[in-house]
Amino acid sequence: MAKSDHISETPATQLLRAHKIAFTEHPYAYVEHGGAQHSAEVLGLDPFSVVKTLVMEDERAKPLIVLMHGNRAVSLKNLARQIGCKSVAPCKPEVANRHSGYLVGGTSPFATRKSMPVYIEAAILELPRIAINGGRRGYLVGLDPQVCVQLLDAKPVNCAIPL
Repeated sequence: MAKSDHISETPATQLLRAHKIAFTEHPYAYVEHGGAQHSAEVLGLDPFSVVKTLVMEDERAKPLIVLMHGNRAVSLKNLARQIGCKSVAPCKPEVANRHSGYLVGGTSPFATRKSMPVYIEAAILELPRIAINGGRRGYLVGLDPQVCVQLLDAKPVNCAIPL
């Protein structure tokens, strides 16, 4: 990588490097509210393999992370039922920022400020490779989805619904 192409470290990439996890870097021009669909389009990736990191909370306001395909939404009822909660709802952006230590739109599941349980849509684990946020807006990292289980103890769930 040429010096001009260097991307500064984030807590997420520092964690991946510390664990000797091989990953590729995919910077792109961030667009407010563009989401995973936008990043997939700009980078020429299948939105099904671009994984979004969603910070949610249960009925007791206990935070959790859901990893979902870029072109799917989360069935909150199905998720709550599978993880043994009465309800699950997305956190407000400022609350998600506080829990994760990242700005919404740049949230990585790796090296979050607060330790939170991580749930991953089961079909993601069947993919050969995923692109997931590297800890900054406009920056994805490509890696083996099993890394999410190894480093985050991510538990598989089946809660994807079409957008």
